[in-house]
Amino acid sequence: MKKIFMGLTALFLSVSVSNAGDVINGAGATFPYPVYAAWAYQYYKETGIRINYQSIGSGGGVRQIKNRTVDFGASDAPLKPERLEKYKLYQYPAIIGGVVLVVNIPGVREGQLKLDGTTLCHIYLGKIKKWNNEAIKKLNPELKLPDKQIRVIHRSDGSGTTAIFTNYLSQVCKEWKEKVGAGKAVKWPEGIGGKGNEGVANYVKRQKYSIGYVEFAYAKQNRLKYTKLKNSAGNFVEPNFDTFSAAGATANFDPEKHFYLWMVNAPGKNAWPIAGASFILLAKEKTESNKKVNKFFEWAFKNGDETAKRLVYVPLPEELKNKIREYWKKHNIAP
Repeated sequence: MKKIFMGLTALFLSVSVSNAGDVINGAGATFPYPVYAAWAYQYYKETGIRINYQSIGSGGGVRQIKNRTVDFGASDAPLKPERLEKYKLYQYPAIIGGVVLVVNIPGVREGQLKLDGTTLCHIYLGKIKKWNNEAIKKLNPELKLPDKQIRVIHRSDGSGTTAIFTNYLSQVCKEWKEKVGAGKAVKWPEGIGGKGNEGVANYVKRQKYSIGYVEFAYAKQNRLKYTKLKNSAGNFVEPNFDTFSAAGATANFDPEKHFYLWMVNAPGKNAWPIAGASFILLAKEKTESNKKVNKFFEWAFKNGDETAKRLVYVPLPEELKNKIREYWKKHNIAP
C-alpha cells in the first residue's frame, strides 16, 4: 500500500500547466483514499490521465464541489435529495467499507477486546473512564484489563467517517442521540481530535490506552489492534471483507433518491455494524467534466474490484453498478 501511495504522490508532483488537460481534480473523504489512490495509480499507467485526489475529509469535499473548485467531491455522508437539488449536484456510491474501533492497550491483541454499542457510547460520552470498568469487564471476562484512564480519540475535521460512526451511536444509544446526535462534525463530550483517518490512526498508535475509529484500511496500514463489536443480531463479529459484505448485501440504493442511504446497524447475523458507502458528487452543469470523471469510475467498476478487495473494501455489486450506469445515462453524463 505504501508503494501505491508513494507512486501516486509522485504523479501529483509531476503535474504541470502544460498537461493540465490530462488531470481530473477531486477532493473529500479520507475513508476511501487508499482505494482511490490505488485505482488512480493504475488508471494513470493505462491511460496517462492523472487523478489528483486530495484527502481532506468529507466536509471539505462537499464544500469544494459546492464552490465548483474541483471536478468531483467525495463524501461518506450521503447528501439528502433536497440538498443535492439546492446545490445542483448529482450523487452516486463508488465503494463500500467499514469503520472500525482501534485500541492501544498493552497486552491486548488484535480482535481480543469485545465491545457493544452501549459500552462504546458510554466511553465516547465520558461516562466510562477506565479500561477495567465493570461494563467492559463483563463483555471480556477472559481479559485482564488495566486500571488505566481511557484516552478517547475522535476526528477534528468535518468527516464522513464521523458521520457514519455517530449515526451508528445514535441508533444504538438513545443518550447519544439526545445529547450529541449524528453528523460530519459534532460537539464531542470527551477526547482529543485528529485530522483525517490518518490523524486518528497516528494518535492511537502513539497513545497508550487509547481508542479511536478509522476506516479499516488505515487500521491495517498502521498495524492497529481492532476490536470485535456486537451487531444487531447479537453476535460479536470481527471487521473483515466478509462482515462488510454481509452489511452491504442488505443495502437497497435507490437512483430516484440519488442513492441516498445509510448502512449502519444492518441486519444479518454476520453483518459488521458500522459499514458505509462512499459517494461521488458532481456539479450538474459540468457535463463534459462529469463524463471524464465517470469514465474513471467506469474503469474502476470494470477493473478495480480485486484491488479494492486487497485493501479490504467491498466492490459494489454488479446490479448496483448497472443502476449507476443507468443513472449516468438518464442525466447525460455517461462516459
